[in-house]
Amino acid sequence: MLDNFRTGSRKNLRSGTGTIRNLLEQNVSDPIAGCFDGIFHLACPASPVHYQADPVETFRTAVWGTYQVLELARESGARVVIASTSEVYGNPLVHPQTEDYFGNVNPIGLRSCYDEGKRGGETLAMDYARTRAVDVRIVRIFNTYGPRMMFDDGRVVSNFCHQALLGEPLTVYGDGSQTRSFCYVSDMVDGLIRGITSPVFDNPVNLGNPEEFSMIELAKLVGELTGSTRPLRFLPLPSDDPSRRRPDISKARKLLGWEPRIPVREGLIRTLADFRTRLGRNAD
Repeated sequence: MLDNFRTGSRKNLRSGTGTIRNLLEQNVSDPIAGCFDGIFHLACPASPVHYQADPVETFRTAVWGTYQVLELARESGARVVIASTSEVYGNPLVHPQTEDYFGNVNPIGLRSCYDEGKRGGETLAMDYARTRAVDVRIVRIFNTYGPRMMFDDGRVVSNFCHQALLGEPLTVYGDGSQTRSFCYVSDMVDGLIRGITSPVFDNPVNLGNPEEFSMIELAKLVGELTGSTRPLRFLPLPSDDPSRRRPDISKARKLLGWEPRIPVREGLIRTLADFRTRLGRNAD
């Protein structure tokens, strides 16, 4: 495992039942040594709070970090899963989003370091597949959530859960009509594993939950699950914030036999239980 813990926590390594045999603490953009059969490239700040904090480093991670991983895969003969993102579709003009849609992305906006960085990473990965014979599997990950999310990472699920449990108003940007699709973390992990073990793959493949929620609907559901009665707090919509987001997962169903199994309500119940536990510890 390689991580620089810029947006992660060492505590998470002690929370599961598995064992990390080797931990290499470094930046993925630096040269990586080793020999591997399979590689999951998941490195990159993925929430607006984090990827906009140092946009140059975000873009470098998305492109140059991907280059380092692809070089490692080429030298090792390893199969590599490249974690891309639904953000490559930008503010989509096609709904739901299929893998053959090229997207509607602002190349010079505040989100561009991540959006265009991931698009550049995909370009590099496909060129390695075509010209260096690297077995590349690009998965476009839609909003994922679950236990052990950071309280202050700026994602809507963590924001709503944290605010509701603290008795604060839930913050909604714009009028709350924008939509997202939320995939529970265990379902996403299952999709990633199927991505690397599948004997056949057709780049790229969407991984996400096709159940679509507006921000207002999600806020009401979190309020219901927590008993929160505080009014919503509306703030201006950030620039280039997508108005709709929903994956077409037909390819994932056909190639990987994959689809989400945890309903959003159940996933939120599990996430809220974890948030309550950790907030209780912090209060001690």
